[in-house]
Amino acid sequence: MSVRRVVPDIRSEAMEESRDFYGLIGLEEVMNHGWVMTLASRSNPTAQVTLNTHDATASVEPDMSIEVDDVDGVYAAMLERGAEIVHALRDEEWGVRRFFVRDPNGRVVNVVTHRT
Repeated sequence: MSVRRVVPDIRSEAMEESRDFYGLIGLEEVMNHGWVMTLASRSNPTAQVTLNTHDATASVEPDMSIEVDDVDGVYAAMLERGAEIVHALRDEEWGVRRFFVRDPNGRVVNVVTHRT
């Protein structure tokens, strides 16, 4: 299994203002579904920040997202380890397969892969 990127997820009630603020640092909008927006560096597209007002399909919101090449393998490993799954593995309509797991610090991690 390999990690493709790690992205902080920031809860926001000021999406446009946050986009403009992070734009001053050099991040630009690369995805926007209304409730979730991803900003990325033009020179390094894996350097990203995600803003969200809520999560469209989960009852909790993640603190960070980790994109992996084998989300099913990571899910199986987490289940075997007895980790707390807070949003079961599923395919989402916007083209990702993901699950949420709680880390030892109580943080919610969105483990995700893009479907091809």
